[in-house]
Amino acid sequence: MTTIDGEVAAGFEPVREAFAENFVRNGDIGAAVCVYQYGRPVVDLWGGVADPETGRPWTRDTLQLVYSATKGATATATHMLAERGQLDLDSPVAKYWPEFAANGKADIPVRQLLAHQAGLVALDRPVPLDQALAWRPMVAALAAQRPLWTPGTAHGYHGRTWGWLVGEVIRRVSGRTPGRFFADEIAAPLGLDFFIGLPTGERDRVSRMVYQRPDVDLTTVPAESIPEELREVVAAWRDPNSFSNRAYAVTNPPEINFDSPEVQAAELPSSNGIGTARGLARMYAALIGEVDGVRLLTPETLESATKEQACGRDQVMLIPSRFSSGYMLPTEATPMAGSDSFGHTGRGGSLGFADPEHGIAFGYVMNHVIGGTGDERAAILVEAVLRSLT
Repeated sequence: MTTIDGEVAAGFEPVREAFAENFVRNGDIGAAVCVYQYGRPVVDLWGGVADPETGRPWTRDTLQLVYSATKGATATATHMLAERGQLDLDSPVAKYWPEFAANGKADIPVRQLLAHQAGLVALDRPVPLDQALAWRPMVAALAAQRPLWTPGTAHGYHGRTWGWLVGEVIRRVSGRTPGRFFADEIAAPLGLDFFIGLPTGERDRVSRMVYQRPDVDLTTVPAESIPEELREVVAAWRDPNSFSNRAYAVTNPPEINFDSPEVQAAELPSSNGIGTARGLARMYAALIGEVDGVRLLTPETLESATKEQACGRDQVMLIPSRFSSGYMLPTEATPMAGSDSFGHTGRGGSLGFADPEHGIAFGYVMNHVIGGTGDERAAILVEAVLRSLT
């Protein structure tokens, strides 16, 4: 029986029950969940094993890599610069990053980068991984890359490239790397345990990822045996030239070991944020209200930041998706709370979001990455939060 530590406020007991059940029935190995309501924590739970190889337990201060949930943190940094008047999201990227104008990109506005509309999901020539981690070679490759569709006419999830694209805009405008800007302007004022670019001294607190392959690898199943509603997606997975594959093959080799010290220490503002569920929830709480006297964005800036910018069939994921200028918006596939929620998921199930309607901010992190479909751990927790509000 997994021991669950932490606290829940009166009325939020269903979240504790759902969190414990995720260990029993839904595959959690080590995980944490945190919920803020109107700027105060009402759920702060953790449990399980941080490192199955050594048996190291998950503690209050265990850090977890959250994959693309990092994008919510990077988007927040971008909107802070816009609020300060240092960045105009409707101005061309090339205004701040002149080299970006190459190959027909002179008129792409910053907002299209944020909303996955720029057509830069992949590179014609992938960059060696060590150079990508060094930042500037990847940024130079993206500046030279031609768009793969007419910018603004479609959207597709820029799973890897988004971080370098948006991160370079942050660097050009602020004079600081995106990880440094986040540390100085967001993490420090709020006391967040969350990093984009892990300091060496924090590595011993990081949980080890556990990857589970799906029970059935659909890419090896005869086409006629695949359910009709999945055939287009599976065909894309099988095609090395599809956007679905190329979006995750921008480095050479394409596989990235996110447990490695080198990858965790680098700044990958799309995908290697490392922190606690508490850090995620607290950041989102400070977007929709004050947290200990700190509010990250004004209501007017937040309204602009969370307005729908792209909606419909995603050119990479091949399912409907919705994005504001940097944040994911709710769909059937994206578990959030109210209709005006905004946030970001991460590979394997991590999730951070805010729900202004209910004054809720939510963070869930875990080390068991479950492949394929059917992972409902985050959705189960969100549903328990909503039940707690009634």
